Amino acid sequence: MTTASIPNSKASSISENLFLQLLDRYLVDAKIRFLGQGLDSIVGNHNNEVPDKPYDVAINVHHSRFFLRVLAYGNLGLGEAFIARDFDVVEGTLQDFLSILLRNKLDKKVKKDIPLALKIFGIQLGNLLRGEQQNVQRHYDIGDDLFEAFLDPTLTYSCGYALSPEDSLEQLQLNKLERICQKLKLKPGDHLLDIGCGFGGLLLYAAKNYGVTGIGITTSKRHCERGNENIFKTGLTDQIQIQFRDHRSIDGSFDKVVSVGMMEHLPRKEYGCYIRNIAQVLTPQGMGLIHAIGCNTSKNKHDPFIQKYIFPGSGQPKLSEISMQLERNHLATLDVENIVRHYGYTTRRWLQNFQANKNTLDANHYDDQFMRMWEYYLCCGIAAAFVSESAVYQVLFTKDHTAHIPLQRV
Repeated sequence: MTTASIPNSKASSISENLFLQLLDRYLVDAKIRFLGQGLDSIVGNHNNEVPDKPYDVAINVHHSRFFLRVLAYGNLGLGEAFIARDFDVVEGTLQDFLSILLRNKLDKKVKKDIPLALKIFGIQLGNLLRGEQQNVQRHYDIGDDLFEAFLDPTLTYSCGYALSPEDSLEQLQLNKLERICQKLKLKPGDHLLDIGCGFGGLLLYAAKNYGVTGIGITTSKRHCERGNENIFKTGLTDQIQIQFRDHRSIDGSFDKVVSVGMMEHLPRKEYGCYIRNIAQVLTPQGMGLIHAIGCNTSKNKHDPFIQKYIFPGSGQPKLSEISMQLERNHLATLDVENIVRHYGYTTRRWLQNFQANKNTLDANHYDDQFMRMWEYYLCCGIAAAFVSESAVYQVLFTKDHTAHIPLQRV
């Protein structure tokens, strides 16, 4: 894991004061209490006092470098401070803390406050010159046991769909699978391609419940092996199979094509090739659906914590990028749905499962730093789903520009 050298007392005091000043000035709808290291301070919304609620969350700071890390590296610094146990949330939850910070858009407000922005830039520049962040990362061989600890029985690792906030994780995923099948108007005899199929949960559901045939493709050997084992156990080998290959090698002809949680892992330069390949294998009346974590702003900003620790090289395609490639490949958009709030309900269930089952994981393989890193990642997902500029798009399209479009969405 990344380490940071211990700041001297003067630098520590400057960072602490600047950090608290920033939050006190720009938290408009929440208050945070900071404790520890001789500190007991409540910062934030002073103009809307709630008598029975003196603050929303309380943070216990264990190490003075916490303030420097966050000012210098933003969410990456905050995540690494959590991993290193520089702080803990002692009242409220970590996702509450992250949601407050995200919702109040501190980065945008600081840019407009030139004096404060210059002070923070000075902290960042000084930290860079001192070399206090070392680009050292511990790599883990993440196995099925981790995913079994927090995913549903099908090991579906993508946003579910909530018909109710109380839906279980398994129900969230079943709702999502059913909704996708309905959007694609699957029927017996349809030949389906699932690009980036994971362990084959969607393919299995479609074969069992809609009578389709088809293939799934994945670039994970483990997904391919275990997915085909699952297909064999359900007796559907005559209908579906999973192949170890990527989207650049697909061929054949398919009535329907689906891709869930795949596009965000492609380099931008591959977006055109990816959608062109889909267009080439669709039948003249064929339909497709792309489900991807997206960006709901004009600029796609990569979160440095997620890039470093969770999904290196991933991106968040903008809706305009998806639609542009569909247009270039003569594919007609039928429906676009942003289900990002459903990702919040899904990730909440993942976090609950992880917290309940993490003690079953091998501590020699997944140490304390990993456990805190994974918890921080899941909490980031919850906060981002409810208060950030992220999106989760489901884009439905067809090769047939004269296709019937129903009066109501599924």
